[in-house]
Amino acid sequence: MVSVFDVAKYILQKRGKMSTWKLQKLCYYSQAWHMTWTEQRLMKERFEAWANGPVCPILFHAHKGKFMIAPQDLPEGSADNLNLDEKESIDIVLNSYGDKEPYDLRELTHSESPWKDARAGLPEGVSSQNEITLDSMAAYYGSL
Repeated sequence: MVSVFDVAKYILQKRGKMSTWKLQKLCYYSQAWHMTWTEQRLMKERFEAWANGPVCPILFHAHKGKFMIAPQDLPEGSADNLNLDEKESIDIVLNSYGDKEPYDLRELTHSESPWKDARAGLPEGVSSQNEITLDSMAAYYGSL
């Protein structure tokens, strides 16, 4: 199974330098849609329902302190680790979400059940380490 760093490298190589916010959301959507289409997780790492949307903590710690990120800014990962099916899922996500602004992706994730359910009962802006489960992703995106 590939890592979030493999997916992030692939996204950055395809789309170029972008905000860390946008990268996090594109990785999240890649995980969610790949799970929906294949019934298999794309990457082993989890996503949490942070105040500004889904975040993979291990990726966050790799880019902490940066606003923008380029492929060479990630310490590990390789797009070569992805197979054709995985790349196809990510490419579809990039075609659907890749031109959206980071704030628009934040608002979109905030309107969707997986993030909202993982934050149930938490006031806006409060920190959370609640996991956005694969089951919730598959159930929500599979219903669209």
